[in-house]
Amino acid sequence: MTRALIIIPARMASTRLPDKPLADIEGEPMIVHVWRKAHDAAMGRVVVAADSDEIVNAVRSAGGEAMITRPDHVSGSDRIFEALSRIDPESEADIVVNLQGDLPTIDPALIRECASALDVKGPDIATLAAEITDPDERTNPNVVKIVGTPLPEKNRLRALYFTRATAPHGDGPLFHHIGLYAYRRTAIERFVSLPPSYLETREKLEQLRALEDGMRIDVAIVDTVPLGVDTPDDLERARKLVRKAKRA
Repeated sequence: MTRALIIIPARMASTRLPDKPLADIEGEPMIVHVWRKAHDAAMGRVVVAADSDEIVNAVRSAGGEAMITRPDHVSGSDRIFEALSRIDPESEADIVVNLQGDLPTIDPALIRECASALDVKGPDIATLAAEITDPDERTNPNVVKIVGTPLPEKNRLRALYFTRATAPHGDGPLFHHIGLYAYRRTAIERFVSLPPSYLETREKLEQLRALEDGMRIDVAIVDTVPLGVDTPDDLERARKLVRKAKRA
């Protein structure tokens, strides 16, 4: 039986939205909303890996599990690996999901869909994408695109490249990458042992490190890009969405 572990990296430092994990959304900190979504995915244990006592206390007060990790991690991947090594030293978890702590309205089904891309043999890592429908997103460097080739399984791609450029060229859909990852245990161990790669540094996209080292990343194509909260405007949108969901 495949055993999954969801780890949510969360840190207080944010230039555009200070103390972002604790931002209030309908009476609860944003990180608590993300923890609840992960819990609702019903995939297994959920742990928030934080860099401050404030985040840990907020999650624990809501009934969740959280732990302090080193404040000097360069990336969320490094943070989740520290947490993984401490909470699962016997390597009981086969699949490790890296769920970003700024997705308070994510549909739990998307978390399950990401992990399901590892149900087949072959991929080391899985992630999500949605077809771009807004013409402005095609040329927006803040929208990361996946260049991939279709797989036999429905709504699946094998990722060949990730880029901020408009790619691939020619007729056909472009895909908006969604920064949610599921790793095989051996893959996350291998990934964090690697130094930053050439293309990763150039594009400022960490997942290119895996591709450059020959790791396989499969992509589940979904219908919706979840709202990532990076700015005060994003936060207001999230508040409206949560308020609307409560009324439904």
